[in-house]
Amino acid sequence: QVQLVESGGGLVQAGGSLRLSCSVSGLIGVIYRIDTLGWYRQAPGTPRDTVATINKDGTTNIVEPVKGRFTISRNNAKDTVYLQMDSLKPEDTGEYWCYAHISRPPLGPADYWGQGTQVTVSS
Repeated sequence: QVQLVESGGGLVQAGGSLRLSCSVSGLIGVIYRIDTLGWYRQAPGTPRDTVATINKDGTTNIVEPVKGRFTISRNNAKDTVYLQMDSLKPEDTGEYWCYAHISRPPLGPADYWGQGTQVTVSS
């Protein structure tokens, strides 16, 4: 029943900005801990790769190609993660996927993925 729903993708010109959001649902009434949230992306013919992750304590990891342009953040009260993308480049084009690592007793940890949202950056 756990679902990750992304929003905020779209078409933008090079140099523009987009803000992606991902909310986690299906956890009401259960004990859980969202340990890590993140964003991945996939271009045609390539495997899914990491963009940015953020731990529950707020520590982040941003990959080199987007460092200085993308910012990841989370709102623990809303079970939501964001990706602010500035100074977008055509090479940022791809499908963006929300990721969550969630621990639930007694099942233990598990990985969850959203449906993906398309980001297209024109020249």
